[in-house]
Amino acid sequence: MVPRAHRRLPHRSRRPRRRGAARDALTLAGLPLVAVLALPAAFAGGGTRRWFGGRAESQRAEAQAAKDAAAAAFYELDTAQRDLRISIETITAVDDSPAARRAVADFEALGRRIDEASHQYIQAVDSHDLDRDDLEASAASRARAELTAAKEELGRVKRELDRFTEGLGPLIGKAETQLARLAPAVERARQALLAASNALDTARGSGLRADDLAARLATLGPELTRLNQGAGQHGVPQTLERAERVTREAEAVRTEAERLPERAAEIDRRLVSLRTRAQALTTRAGQVEPVLSELRRRFTASCWQDLQQVPEQAAESVRQAERKLAEAQAARDEQRWPDATALLSTVRALLNTTDEAVSAAGDRLRQLNAVQKDPQREIERTRFAIRDAQRLAMAGRNTPDPRHARPLDDSVSRLDRAVASLDGRHPDYWHFLTETDAVRRTVAGVVARIREERGAGH
Repeated sequence: MVPRAHRRLPHRSRRPRRRGAARDALTLAGLPLVAVLALPAAFAGGGTRRWFGGRAESQRAEAQAAKDAAAAAFYELDTAQRDLRISIETITAVDDSPAARRAVADFEALGRRIDEASHQYIQAVDSHDLDRDDLEASAASRARAELTAAKEELGRVKRELDRFTEGLGPLIGKAETQLARLAPAVERARQALLAASNALDTARGSGLRADDLAARLATLGPELTRLNQGAGQHGVPQTLERAERVTREAEAVRTEAERLPERAAEIDRRLVSLRTRAQALTTRAGQVEPVLSELRRRFTASCWQDLQQVPEQAAESVRQAERKLAEAQAARDEQRWPDATALLSTVRALLNTTDEAVSAAGDRLRQLNAVQKDPQREIERTRFAIRDAQRLAMAGRNTPDPRHARPLDDSVSRLDRAVASLDGRHPDYWHFLTETDAVRRTVAGVVARIREERGAGH
């Protein structure tokens, strides 16, 4: 696609033939001395080119000027095409998008236009020898016309090339940006791998095996080999993506290796803490049975039936937690850090559930004691919540919104029924407490809805 090099045709020899020179010498021998002395002036121009008058020489000069202008246009187009080819190669090395593929196809089509214009120029140059001694004015005029046409065609193609180059700006910018990122990205990946390896060596030096981290780091070895092979073999986008992934994974390994001593110490602390907590819960679980006995003696069955299984469940949960603690200790000794961490999380969840169950018995007895002693306090607390919600529902209105008034009215009725259930020889205080709690939660929902609606209206 590169235009052929401009070929300048050599000048024809202007040396007179030997036979003609001898004939001229014989002719001069018969001339008068004055005529002989005058001859040098006639040949003062040098050479033996025939002289056809001013018009022929003027046409020759114009044709030569057209030839020089066409040559300049040819070389200008050739230079621009070479520069653009470098840009296209940069784009294709980096970008495989539809826009990039379309640019390559357009460049190839433009190359064919350049070849056609270049062929027209070279053909015009080869068709006319402007250095001929007997060049006629008409031939010089034709040469000038053809060379001028070739120059104009070269100029038109050059303008097409310039417009095409301007349109490539975004693609070239994107490609150059990616190329500029390539070397730093690969170097960052190499440095990240080195840092991860050093951190792993330090962890091992403190007595930690870190086998899982070593295995993860080993998987990055082939990736480093591909990075070292370069983007020429694997492509710029793929190499950039690989470098960023290697950097990310190597930094994760380095971070975990650096935290490994701290992680081991944290697991040790949690083992001690959870073991102590399990022992404390064993003691507390033994105190649930006396609480249940008091609940059975003083309150109706509905107040304590759901707590009957707490002592047995608590003891089993603690035993299960202790087994998991033993497994966690073994995992820590074998430096299976993920397993140890997961087991400790299981132990914590078991102890939390047990703690809540053991606490529930004591909390139940305290709540029932309080309401048995003074039920009016719970009643007033609930009525205050209802009245406060009713005032909010009426704020700025003559009548409340039915969507708010209905659940509030229902809450009043529900509270009245709960209060009435306290009458009798063996009141169900736990039912009363659950009802008043449900009423307060319903009222709180109405208040939240009113505020949300008014906030949206503002």
